[in-house]
Amino acid sequence: MAGRVKVNLGDRSYYIHCGVGLLAEAGRLLKPLKLAAPCLVVSNPTVAELYWPQLEQSLREEGWQPHLTLVPDGEEAKSLKVAAELYDACLAAGIERGAAIMALGGGVTGDVAGFVAATWLRGIAFIQLPTTLLAQVDASVGGKVAVNHPRGKNLIGAFYQPAAVIADLDTLATLPPREMRAGLAEVIKYGVIADAAFFEYLEENIEKILTGDRELLERVVLRCCAIKAEIVAADERENDLRAILNFGHSLGHAFEAVGGYSTYNHGEAVALGMVAAARLAVRRSSFSPQESVRLVNLLQRTGLPVDLPPLKAQALLAALELDKKMRHGRLRMVIPERLGQVKITLVALEEILPLIS
Repeated sequence: MAGRVKVNLGDRSYYIHCGVGLLAEAGRLLKPLKLAAPCLVVSNPTVAELYWPQLEQSLREEGWQPHLTLVPDGEEAKSLKVAAELYDACLAAGIERGAAIMALGGGVTGDVAGFVAATWLRGIAFIQLPTTLLAQVDASVGGKVAVNHPRGKNLIGAFYQPAAVIADLDTLATLPPREMRAGLAEVIKYGVIADAAFFEYLEENIEKILTGDRELLERVVLRCCAIKAEIVAADERENDLRAILNFGHSLGHAFEAVGGYSTYNHGEAVALGMVAAARLAVRRSSFSPQESVRLVNLLQRTGLPVDLPPLKAQALLAALELDKKMRHGRLRMVIPERLGQVKITLVALEEILPLIS
């Protein structure tokens, strides 16, 4: 069972492979790229213990010379310090032009490994091997790579597309339930921004999806990737259309930051951000209360938070101060018009504060 989606970007086009047992096929799937044998595989201790043996065997069987290097779990991996350590690992492994860096893990691992790939020798091939639902449907696709600055998330980064993405659904079986739910927040996002029929499909099947049903998960991952691939192909560098992928993220990042990146994980924060955006849209009479209720109900059934935490104006302003979505003191937000369609608008902070106070 496997499928694939093409991200059409001219001579930088690539495929997203999705299915079961794909890590054991990674060497074969990547062979057509004709990359140099040495490669650096970046992972974290938890993921590497589970999946490095089968990936290493698959790569070596096809003539690769993989070198594993580990980064910490969590956001602390997304730092210039860790990036510098990965540059040292590239030197030690003999990673030259024509070679590749591979990310085996979730979105954090992909971000820092991708940042290093984009900057090592002015850019070498980058392979995404996402092992979380959130990374498979969102973070691994589209070429956003970054590390954090002490004063803000993802402030140091680039647009740098992978040469391939291999999403092995078997890796989701070991995903903690909380992380599975976090990934489903991004899945629900796609239904709201681009596909009302897909949103309805999620309403009908969310409980079965939560059980890890492979057939349903493949359909979900491929549909999300297809939506994102279409958006990225039309607007790679987020000049306009791609910004709709930020639905729920504008305030979501603020909820993450105020919580010290420990109260809420990314998916939970995005869920709260979607609730806030929906409430704002209802207040503006641009989104029906009935559809807002459907969104909240689906998030609740998924096990995601929907009760907005109270934030003081000063804390919110501090969290948003360096946000890339701020424009002249106003927040660039994505708000729904109806399920399957959203719009990008500038929102004064005075409109946001009543939602969270």
